[in-house]
Amino acid sequence: MATPGHHTLSVLVENRPGVLSRVSGLFSRRGFNIDSLAVGPTERADRSVITIRVDCTRHSVEQVVKQLDKLIDVIRVLEVHPDMAIERELLLIKVQADATHRLEIMRMAEVFNARVVDAGADSLLLECVEHPDRLAALEELLAPYTIVEAVRTGRVAMTRASVANDEGRAPLRILG
Repeated sequence: MATPGHHTLSVLVENRPGVLSRVSGLFSRRGFNIDSLAVGPTERADRSVITIRVDCTRHSVEQVVKQLDKLIDVIRVLEVHPDMAIERELLLIKVQADATHRLEIMRMAEVFNARVVDAGADSLLLECVEHPDRLAALEELLAPYTIVEAVRTGRVAMTRASVANDEGRAPLRILG
C-alpha cells in the first residue's frame, strides 16, 4: 500500500567501499528520515542495488535523486511504484509460546506463510518473508502472546515480470 510522502527508490551502484555511506549521507544531510534501507549484490558481482524507502514530498525526492545521480558510483536511480513491483521484507520474531498457546501461534504463522525456525521451552522463533504491510499485521496478531524480540531486514523491491519490457526492466520512471 502506498503511503503519501513515502517513496521507494532503487539505486543501482558500483559495488565499491564507501558507496552506501555516500548515498545514505545525501538523505541525512537533507534531513530526510530513511524508513528502510537494504543493500545487496546483483547478478553482477561489480554492482549492488540499494533500496531506500524515504518519507519526503515529490519535490524533495526529485532534488535528492538529482544529487544521487551526480555521485560517480551511481549508475541508475528508479522510483519503484508499488503497482509495478513486488516488495518483500524478512521478519524474524521470537514469541512467548507455552504449551497451551504453541499450536495456536503455529497455525497463525502458517496463514502468513511464516515458518518456525527454532523452538525453545517457552518460545518460538518465526521467519516470515512477505510484503511489509503483512508483516505488520502478523506482528499485531502476535503481540498478545508477548513478542520477546523482533527484527526486520528492510524492504527490497523488483519490478514485476508482467510489466517488464524486452530487457527485463519495467517501464518505471527513471529519475535524475
